[in-house]
Amino acid sequence: MARLQEHEGKALFKIAKMPIPQGAVAKTPAEARQIAEKIGKPVVVKVQIWAGGRGKAGGVKFADTPEEAEKIAATLLGMTIKGLLVEAVLVEEKLDIAKEYYAGIIVNAQADARCPVVMFSTEGGMDIESVPADKIAMMNVDVIRGFKIYDALNLANKVKVPSAHITQVARLILGLYETFKNYGARLIEINPMVVTKEGKVLAGDCRISIDDSSVIRHPELGIKVARESGTSPTELDKIAWWVEEKDLRGTCYFAEMNNQIQGECFGTIGYHGMGGGAMLGVDGLNKQGLRVPDFADTSGNPPASKVYRAAKLVFSQPGIDGYMLGGFMAANQEQWHHAHGIVKALREELPKRPGFPVMLLLAGNKEKESLEILREGTKDLNARIRIYGGERVYDTVGLAAEMKEMVLEYKKERKG
Repeated sequence: MARLQEHEGKALFKIAKMPIPQGAVAKTPAEARQIAEKIGKPVVVKVQIWAGGRGKAGGVKFADTPEEAEKIAATLLGMTIKGLLVEAVLVEEKLDIAKEYYAGIIVNAQADARCPVVMFSTEGGMDIESVPADKIAMMNVDVIRGFKIYDALNLANKVKVPSAHITQVARLILGLYETFKNYGARLIEINPMVVTKEGKVLAGDCRISIDDSSVIRHPELGIKVARESGTSPTELDKIAWWVEEKDLRGTCYFAEMNNQIQGECFGTIGYHGMGGGAMLGVDGLNKQGLRVPDFADTSGNPPASKVYRAAKLVFSQPGIDGYMLGGFMAANQEQWHHAHGIVKALREELPKRPGFPVMLLLAGNKEKESLEILREGTKDLNARIRIYGGERVYDTVGLAAEMKEMVLEYKKERKG
């Protein structure tokens, strides 16, 4: 899923005619001052990053004057908060809060539902998971029937929202559902929904995650990589998404990680996983003191061309000391597509890396034929290549230990 930043989500709320605080996004301290001057009253300056808990991390500050807003923006811009670089801040009017609510929508994936579920709570500003059940109203939505204003009123009434602002609350919930539907969201929240001392109801903060398959239908959102991530997409992430976007057969997932090893690091392994067991390989390598700088996954029966591109992305990372294809599961996809794609990538990459360590684990449908393709396609390559099938599919510890052994030999050989 692709997560929108707060100002991007609120721009969608504005299109839906949902009330939001007055404000705008700033990328320089001078812009922050100009926005505060236009608002003409105390403001809040909020960092724009893909992470919750910004306030506790020091990313939300209040300013009484435009000059103060400029100084705060100068401090926040360029900071790293929760591992994320702050490149923009949202400058908004400071709200005089009387009460906070919560409204959210997720997809209920249970077999007896498989529909959106709308949630509303009288306890805003905190994690919905920690709110007592008697303070939450929920409704599974029949997507054919839709969600109506009286449904929103019923939700608010169930948790005894005062009549003075129940209509405003219901309209915000309805607008939330319309935004959820119109942009193909998987998750959408207003937290908190603020009731001011003047009696106005506004979306104080928001979170929106767009479904991968919806992104291509909404180029106006400007999403470069349709996946939720803790960091901004790298160039390799963008290339991987380009592969995925152009070919819907199976999965070609790639993400660069900041995966540091506690203690001594013996080497860096370019990792190429397959399906549900892929993370087992990462864990095994880490426990052997081997760093994994990426997570790649080709599953769902992708063609050889997609597997090849994923392998090339893994190899394109600088400083890797080995490559592992971690098929830690017996897959029902036809594995010879993987075998052909991997062989092509290895025949292009290994001649440039004499003695390079390669671990290939492939199990499942067409396993025998696939392993033969791997052996025949790599037998004349000058590299440390070990190929295994289903007999080692659960041997995460043993394979990671073998990988470490090969890496140490390779590094020693290069030094010599």
